Amino acid sequence: MADEEKKDKPSQQNVASDIGALLTGLKTTLSETFKPVVTTMYPEEKTPRSERYRGRHYLRRYDNGLERCIGCELCAAACPVGCILVIAAENTDENRVSPGERYAKTYEINMLRCIFCGYCEEACPVQAIVLGPEYEMSDTSREKFIYTKEKLLEPLPPDVQARLDATKSPHLSPPQQVEREPK
Repeated sequence: MADEEKKDKPSQQNVASDIGALLTGLKTTLSETFKPVVTTMYPEEKTPRSERYRGRHYLRRYDNGLERCIGCELCAAACPVGCILVIAAENTDENRVSPGERYAKTYEINMLRCIFCGYCEEACPVQAIVLGPEYEMSDTSREKFIYTKEKLLEPLPPDVQARLDATKSPHLSPPQQVEREPK
């Protein structure tokens, strides 16, 4: 008889603790049920990113339109996954691309391999590569995720672009011939 009483007490304690755990779970569920629903309608509404968020890469320019990248390849060396390819070339007086002796002739980032660690940004001595806030980078094929220099470069400042357009426009448009009516 004493053995039967000892067996009943632990089972009663297990049942009581199970019911307590069930009530705790129900309390959590019911408290969440009456809270307002927070749903972001994503394409129309975007959630704010922290100012330290690391997203899409950008190659920056100086105010005069020259590229900041000097082709030192430190960003490629610092990248832990090896997703950056930099091939440097020499600057000439006729073709000045950056203020240094060299410039990045080829600059590619394989965005599928990139882990957005920011080491490339920290390694760059001239702050040429920065990680911006853009996070919408989906595409339809793997080839489109290899970002070339043209895709990474920031656009020219408006005043530099206007100067370039003004100097190029006479050479680009063919001379216009005016047809005269016979007299």
